[in-house]
Amino acid sequence: MNRYQYLLLMAACAAGTLPLEWLFHARVYRQPRRLLRALSLPFVVFVAWDAVAIARRHWTFSSRYTTGWRVPFDVPVEEVAFFVVIPICALLSYESVKWMRGK
Repeated sequence: MNRYQYLLLMAACAAGTLPLEWLFHARVYRQPRRLLRALSLPFVVFVAWDAVAIARRHWTFSSRYTTGWRVPFDVPVEEVAFFVVIPICALLSYESVKWMRGK
């Protein structure tokens, strides 16, 4: 079970903020093109940054807490999930607070 911790944490983050889409009218998932535009540049930059850091051995990922599944350039699939899930959670939170404040 330990090797799925990172993925489970990403799933918990996504599931925990998903209701904000409807409760506070965040409208993040309802605008997929806008979401894709918001995610694309940071995703590319940070995955590339990870790939370079991994190749240079500046950092590694624990095989104990990750599945061992890798995408090209040896980046763990969990790290790719992180760069999608966490910005979406942030956008959902931001849009929800904006809606609650009436702006």
